Amino acid sequence: MLIALNKPYGVLCQFTDPDGRPTLADHVDVPGVYPCGRLDTDSEGLLLLTDDGALQHRLSHPKFGKHKTYLVQVERIPDEAALDALRRGVEIKGRRTRPAKVRRIDPPDLWERDPPVRFRKSVPDCWLELSISEGMNRQIRRMTAKVGHPTLRLVRVAIDRYTLGDLAPGAWRRIERP
Repeated sequence: MLIALNKPYGVLCQFTDPDGRPTLADHVDVPGVYPCGRLDTDSEGLLLLTDDGALQHRLSHPKFGKHKTYLVQVERIPDEAALDALRRGVEIKGRRTRPAKVRRIDPPDLWERDPPVRFRKSVPDCWLELSISEGMNRQIRRMTAKVGHPTLRLVRVAIDRYTLGDLAPGAWRRIERP
């Protein structure tokens, strides 16, 4: 079984939490599935869940090079030098990231986030479409910060050939397995 979930902001990528915070169990009522990779609590979007360990490994382990695509709202407008740095890979915690695919995009048509992203009149923001083939802890946020453009909002829209589509936050659907 393979499930696509639109993980809302503030939800932990696990099914239980001793502190009572929102978890996947608040949105997915299918027993025996677990996430293929993770999204930080403050990130949103596509999360795949499966009951097949081999499939989970193929979809989430960096050695398989599955591209993950994100819509990323950043502070200020990145110039070509900042985008080129992301395309070459940046140094994070003593190791260079794999090159990213990145481009500036128009603001996407997304759902409102709760709580909303902070707005500052004096600091413009910009949206990027960014694709990576690895998944270090908080990698996108660290990459954009490294080139001087902290992430304000992060929404994963695709993992390999699987896309978020029109799923509302907290909604899920079964999808065809590879």
